[in-house]
Amino acid sequence: MSTTTAPQEAFLADTHTGLPIPADPVFSSTDEERRHRKQRLAAAMRLFGKEGYAEGISGHISVRDPEDHDTFWVNPFGVSFNRVRVADLIRVDATGRVVDGTGKVNPSAFTIHSSIHERPEANAIAHGHTVHARALGALERLLEPYDQESAAFYQDQVLYGDYDGPAIKIEHGRDIADRLGAKRAMLLRHHGLITVGGSLEEAVHWFFTYESCARVQLLALAAGRPVPMSHEQALLARDGFGDEQLGRYSFQIMWDEITAEQPDLLDE
Repeated sequence: MSTTTAPQEAFLADTHTGLPIPADPVFSSTDEERRHRKQRLAAAMRLFGKEGYAEGISGHISVRDPEDHDTFWVNPFGVSFNRVRVADLIRVDATGRVVDGTGKVNPSAFTIHSSIHERPEANAIAHGHTVHARALGALERLLEPYDQESAAFYQDQVLYGDYDGPAIKIEHGRDIADRLGAKRAMLLRHHGLITVGGSLEEAVHWFFTYESCARVQLLALAAGRPVPMSHEQALLARDGFGDEQLGRYSFQIMWDEITAEQPDLLDE
């Protein structure tokens, strides 16, 4: 008996890159979408842990709740990225109160993430104190378009040069959010890196890419005098490697790897 299938294009997103990227999932209920976001959030934290992005209690990733848009899900204070499960995640409201889950919220996670989440399109935020981003920040240098990947942030990043201690004051978080504006990434001198996305998948992919590109830039500067792309070349590369659909799908590949390797992260 033979079977027929719909044309492959029916299952693909309408992407100008021409890549066969699957369309975004469609959810039958808010609960289903919430579960999806929480699973990806827990996976993102395990990926951070696997890459060594943890620095003690520092580092947090958040995603907006699909129903109560004034709240967001985030990792609980004091739980290692390498051990976070879906069951450990907490939901925080606009006042900093934990309204779902039993863990405590990191004060910095609330002050930074709550202010940025006020942007309607900022559905997810990733923040960490990674080695190469911190080194680049110490030089007060943003990413240059030395390669295709770094061009994803061309004219879409900002340097935060001030430092007034750990970000635990509401005013500090608002200042960070104001200066970030609509940019995709912020490099904080003496601090770390923030990336923002319309989805959890985007925000995390941009974080991984930025940190990797920071390493490339530091290596290139140490070895000689790297030559950046021209303005026109950088725009062409940004159009492809900065594509939001590509960012979401790139995370899906990491999701497949980490859930196969560490399935316990899905425990509810």
